[in-house]
Amino acid sequence: MNLRKLAAAVLIVLGVLALVYPRVSVPTERKEAKLGPLEFAVQKKETFVVPTWAGIAAIAVGAGLLLVRKS
Repeated sequence: MNLRKLAAAVLIVLGVLALVYPRVSVPTERKEAKLGPLEFAVQKKETFVVPTWAGIAAIAVGAGLLLVRKS
C-alpha cells in the first residue's frame, strides 16, 4: 500500500467519524491560583463541533485520491 492510498483511507475514515460523531469533547485544565505549596486548578470540558461539510469534504478528497491514477 503506497502513501497515497494510506492517506486516502485515513481521510475517508476521519470523514465518516466526523459525520457519525460531530461533537468532540476535550478535557482542559487551567491553573487558577497558587498559594505557597498549594495549587488550585479548574478542570473543564471544551466541546468542538465538526461541521458536516468538513466530513463530506474529507470523504470526497479521500475518494478522489483513490480514483486518480498516477501518471
